[in-house]
Amino acid sequence: MSSQLFINGDWCASSISTQLPVYNPATAEQIASVACAAPADVDRAVQAAQAAFPAWSLLSGRQRAVYLRGFAEQIGARSEELISLQMRNSGKPRHEAEVDIGDAIATFAYYAEQADALDAAQNAEVPLPDDAFRSYARREPVGVVSLIVPWNFPLVTSAWKIAPALAAGCCVLLKPSELTPLIELTLGEMAQAIGLPAGVLNILPGAADVGAAMTTHPQIVKVSFTGSNAVGRRVMQAAAERTLPVSLELGGKSPIVVFADADLDQAVEWIIGGICWNAGQMCSATSRLLVQDEIADALLDRLAVAMHNLKVAAPDADGCEMGPMTSQVQLNKVQEYFAIAEQEGLDCRTGGQALSGAGWFVAPTLYADVPADSRLWNEEIFGPVLCARRFSDEADALRQANDCAFALAGTVVSADAQRAMRVANALEAGHVWINSMQVVYPQTSWGGGKASGIGRELGPWGLAAFQQIKHITVPS
Repeated sequence: MSSQLFINGDWCASSISTQLPVYNPATAEQIASVACAAPADVDRAVQAAQAAFPAWSLLSGRQRAVYLRGFAEQIGARSEELISLQMRNSGKPRHEAEVDIGDAIATFAYYAEQADALDAAQNAEVPLPDDAFRSYARREPVGVVSLIVPWNFPLVTSAWKIAPALAAGCCVLLKPSELTPLIELTLGEMAQAIGLPAGVLNILPGAADVGAAMTTHPQIVKVSFTGSNAVGRRVMQAAAERTLPVSLELGGKSPIVVFADADLDQAVEWIIGGICWNAGQMCSATSRLLVQDEIADALLDRLAVAMHNLKVAAPDADGCEMGPMTSQVQLNKVQEYFAIAEQEGLDCRTGGQALSGAGWFVAPTLYADVPADSRLWNEEIFGPVLCARRFSDEADALRQANDCAFALAGTVVSADAQRAMRVANALEAGHVWINSMQVVYPQTSWGGGKASGIGRELGPWGLAAFQQIKHITVPS
């Protein structure tokens, strides 16, 4: 695997000598270093993408679909290597890493199908009320785009952006997180293996100045960003200087609502899955538990035991159920919230501390009967920290669930299918699961409202995010 930048179809040195250290979060040991791009490298990549765009955008959808299937096949052929890389650089247990690789394969395959369908839909006639004219609609690629992805789901989030952008006919600059760049650099090797035209995909690991340059470069026409609200605001502010379109997938503080008719053991499984998958480092983590009064004590007791017994270990350890925080910075952030919880006098039923030994591990944590004005109830922690409150009836559950600055996701647990659907309809969220783990398919949309972002990824909506509409109207 190369540790250089990938620009214009080839591996090249950065314009600066700085290297990004890469760590294994299970041991806190450095495992690699990669070149750190600089703003000058961003300009090189933009020029390469601009040069590639005319020919790439004029390919038929079917021709671009061949390359997308090539990425899916490459990921599948290298799946064992990529699973191992995901475990080492991200600290994910094997079963989670396997899901990530499968997700990336499915995403490239899905957008190959979407690209196949583009040609037949191009220049579709639009019915008009006037027989004197005819009008036709075209979907055209927006141009050269910047894709900035986070550290919590490397390869997955990049696939969610790269695949629809390439399907639409865009050329892209990808900035992986400086914490987890290794698996995304393999996409450059795959691009070479499938013969992707030079300049269509450029990969630039780097620090914040690289992301800033990718947002402000005058030849970038769209920015798609996934990450924190703090950085998302800066991206949006920079894009506003040029009235640049942006897609933002930001934070969440999602509810899981458990009604009194729920099966307690099943509910516990779904609750833990929603807060401990990827050690809680996911924007859709259902970190606010709302449980109906009648079962609250029994559910919280079972949940505390189950979370306490969860095996937290290095990803290659036998029986590992949850891995470490991805970075020392994230570990420190979670510990800061443990301190805030103590200051607020919260009722900690289990956890509330980092784990001893090597690596960046914390205990799965449950706080019960958390006040609605608590910082832990309202702020995104990005760790395996669950806050619980009780509710009396459906209206109370919805009031508390929707009383939030974010609106990304949610889960409803109930034996009453009609009530579950009614509550799901009323939740302020972009994606809601009923009696399920958080299963995401590329055919469905991803994104939220309020402070959770702007726009949607995945599905046909993800493709549309990289297209612009042109109408051609002519006399009959």
